Amino acid sequence: MASNQSVPWVGAWRVLRNPRIWAAPSIIVGLLAFLLSMLYMGGILDPRADLRRLPIGVVDADRGAGDGTPGLGARIAAGIAAAPGDAVSWKRLDEAAARRDLASGKLYGAILVPAGFTASVAALNAPAPNTAAPTRPTILVLTNPGVGSLASSLATSIAQQAVHGASSQLAATLGATPPTGPDTAAGRLLRADPIAVAVTVGHGIGPRSGLGLTAFYYTLLLVLAGFLGGNIIGNMVDVALGYTASEIGPWRTERPLVHITRTHTLAVKCAMSAVLSVLTATLIMVATVGILDMDAAHLPLLWIFSVCATTAVGIGVQAINAAFGGIGQLVSMFVFIVLALPSSGATIPLQALPSFYRVLSVFEPMRQLSDGVRAILYFDARADAGLTRAWIGIGFGIVAGLVFGFAMTAYYDRRQLHRVPPKTG
Repeated sequence: MASNQSVPWVGAWRVLRNPRIWAAPSIIVGLLAFLLSMLYMGGILDPRADLRRLPIGVVDADRGAGDGTPGLGARIAAGIAAAPGDAVSWKRLDEAAARRDLASGKLYGAILVPAGFTASVAALNAPAPNTAAPTRPTILVLTNPGVGSLASSLATSIAQQAVHGASSQLAATLGATPPTGPDTAAGRLLRADPIAVAVTVGHGIGPRSGLGLTAFYYTLLLVLAGFLGGNIIGNMVDVALGYTASEIGPWRTERPLVHITRTHTLAVKCAMSAVLSVLTATLIMVATVGILDMDAAHLPLLWIFSVCATTAVGIGVQAINAAFGGIGQLVSMFVFIVLALPSSGATIPLQALPSFYRVLSVFEPMRQLSDGVRAILYFDARADAGLTRAWIGIGFGIVAGLVFGFAMTAYYDRRQLHRVPPKTG
């Protein structure tokens, strides 16, 4: 009788019939699919329903009627800022402070009542005979595309709705006051919706900034470079030390074992991650800025920040892999990719995410890194635009990774839990 080896697929079929070989992959793959679906879709389905305290400025620059009494702008600004609900955090500011906060990303948009607003409204009820119709009073809505296209769009839409509400209230007041001049159909139509909305850019970004998304994708490149680089370095160092075999196609190579402690192995991998981050950060900048012509300023600072950010991720990956062994890559993927992306606030603002993601954003590295890249690319590298917090996050990440990784490997070494290559035979 022919042996099992001589019958095609018999060996494979016997393996596939074993329930034990299906158990672990089914549980892990199924759980991953479920968790990824919950995490990525759970934060984007209804941003308006989850909206909490979106920062929008309210500026009253109205000079009034010139008789010393408060102008209509003050009443409209107060009414908007006093609107009930916690979806928006209205900030009463003067124009200079609002422009400054738009330029640092603290405001996602602003409403500006211009200087001659009261005079324009007064002209609606006092048209001069035989002259052109009065100019429609206008309130400006200032956008901030640097905070991201969705965040800026939400702020603009909310601001426009607030101005339209103010226009309805003003129309009621004007309707109760009879005009002093001819009451024409055009005048009545104008008084029924007296305020026009003009949307203009409050703080602009370059045309090659991906509508405010280049900061997110640049950050993603840095995180992926650190994550993938850390895992590649870890695997190749293990191959070079003889702890793992190298397989390329049908060729398998095993190198002589180098006896080295876990602590020294981690030191080698961390050092290589730090050194090679210079290469990866440079190539990312060459590709995005040099070749693709992405809008970017403060290039030396962007390069230094990129190197440090990639180093922090790489060291974190090495520490997690050293502590958890074979499942380390899965753990580090959750820390740096799976949980980081939906809680970064780079595509959907944190104020429009469920509370679970806002809690994650406090310590997830991608939130800190994206704020730093955004500050450099869009907000003139201002410290208060998130750059200071990003540097603190990078420093904390490097220190935490080194402390955690070396504490775990030192413990394993003291317990003589040395790495042993697989037996062959």
